[in-house]
Amino acid sequence: MEIIFEIIFSFFGYLFQFILEILAQAAFELLAEWGVRSLAEPFRRPEPASPLMAATGYLIYGAIAGALSLMLPKMFVIAKSLRLANLVITPIACGFLMAWFGRFRERKGAETIRLDTFMYGYLFALSMAVVRYVWR
Repeated sequence: MEIIFEIIFSFFGYLFQFILEILAQAAFELLAEWGVRSLAEPFRRPEPASPLMAATGYLIYGAIAGALSLMLPKMFVIAKSLRLANLVITPIACGFLMAWFGRFRERKGAETIRLDTFMYGYLFALSMAVVRYVWR
């Protein structure tokens, strides 16, 4: 009976670590969304930048956020297989979160930016996850 409790405890421990990793990256992405909005305002152009340039910028911002997140004490997900799953699943989850956030902002009548879409949110989170995966 004791071994069953140990297995259940281990499972929920790994699940909790995985959820914390997703929440940490989502928090960084929402902070980046706010930061990009405030940093981009002085440089606002009459016509939008090309999608390729925007994608490159979000990859760079994500890598910077990943590097900054390395200052956190330790990565939440420690097991190698879960870290690899995190590299795949977390950017997708963050992309959906940012798309939802963009729709929410549109319904409220607020202006959206490219980071408020699935693809740019995904790219940001992917580059952040890659940095965390490689250097942790």
